[in-house]
Amino acid sequence: MTSPTGKYADFEGLREQAIALRREGLSLRQIRDRLHIDNNDILNRLVKGEPPPEWTKRPNAKDDLRAKARELRLQGMTYDQIQVELGCSKSSISLWVRDLPKPEPRYTAAEQRALMDAGLARVRAAHEESRQEAKRAAQEAIGRLSDRDLFIAGVTLYWAEGAKDKAYRRCEALQFINSDPNVITLYLRWLELLGVTRDRMHFRVSIHETADVDEAERFWAALADVDAGTFKKATLKRHNPRTTRKNTGETYRGCLIIHVTRSADLYRRMEGAWYGIVLGAGPAA
Repeated sequence: MTSPTGKYADFEGLREQAIALRREGLSLRQIRDRLHIDNNDILNRLVKGEPPPEWTKRPNAKDDLRAKARELRLQGMTYDQIQVELGCSKSSISLWVRDLPKPEPRYTAAEQRALMDAGLARVRAAHEESRQEAKRAAQEAIGRLSDRDLFIAGVTLYWAEGAKDKAYRRCEALQFINSDPNVITLYLRWLELLGVTRDRMHFRVSIHETADVDEAERFWAALADVDAGTFKKATLKRHNPRTTRKNTGETYRGCLIIHVTRSADLYRRMEGAWYGIVLGAGPAA
């Protein structure tokens, strides 16, 4: 086993003994002690190629995960799906299953697009339902308006959208223009609260020259519950060919202008009430 020229001169003979002991199930420490080998490099070379006995292997916490990942990969799962299933990193999954064949796609490109579109549709539907529910809750929270509520709402609406008296242009009269039917409906209800009858209201449509003026007048007349024949001549807006209009189509009906005759006192009342609202609200924090 040894010779004067070196402790491990009979390396092959020593290797045969080490392999035999390894196959009997001895650990490296046991082989080292049995053969009196104090050089770890020599010891490893003596048993090179011989697997260690099972009882000497340390248990690996990831062995079960690795086995499960390989099983799922063979079932055709993607890295993302395996990650969701096992909760481990994609880098670990890649190391564990990279020798396995890549699974065939479960869906064609057209099917994948259809699934994505369906998923997006569900998400958008959920978002839309959430939006509508928020609106419904807010609407129900308002309830029935008192006359005071309606008066304050009308004053605020007029100050935002109505014509106002200026030092350089005296105009103490109620004149309102808007394209939103709901806004017009609220404004008309406010005028009724103020005691303004329809015979004191002059109506006129302001609309692009390319639109259907007659149809627009019929629409607004029905909304205001008046005869379209009483409308003043429509104000036509010239079309600029260099611009692209988006307010087109069947739902475009221009704007309705409502002028109230003999309304100077009402205008002053409205303006005074507006500043009362501002003072009543107090300064912004």
